[in-house]
Amino acid sequence: MDTQQKIMFACIHNAGRSQMATAFFNKHKTSDKVLGISAGSVPADKVHPNVVEVMAAIGIDLSNVKPQKLTKELAETVSIIVTMGCNEACPYVPGVQIIDWLIPDPKGSDANSTLTIRDDIEERIKQFIKEQGF
Repeated sequence: MDTQQKIMFACIHNAGRSQMATAFFNKHKTSDKVLGISAGSVPADKVHPNVVEVMAAIGIDLSNVKPQKLTKELAETVSIIVTMGCNEACPYVPGVQIIDWLIPDPKGSDANSTLTIRDDIEERIKQFIKEQGF
């Protein structure tokens, strides 16, 4: 039986915000009893190139990560879903806590905007880990 608690980070395409949040969560968490995963309501074919680039600049490789579909079945395996702008596109799952972060979509944005989004997500993740005790 899987005793690891799962935290899902979700956005529409699972190709930017949620991928960065998941990578930062798994990097900064202090417990092996928790795992960050990500998904999107309408997953893209690949992670946005500008997101891969800004994450690679800080030593996180997302080049081989494949966006996945956010299904009700997948959502039922997690205890918290942090959404990043998918709102009504995210499935409702009874008993699963939903936290919504309004973060701009980095798709097609310039390098400076993508860096700002990346740094904002990392700070939010550090605060989230501290608040939740992960």
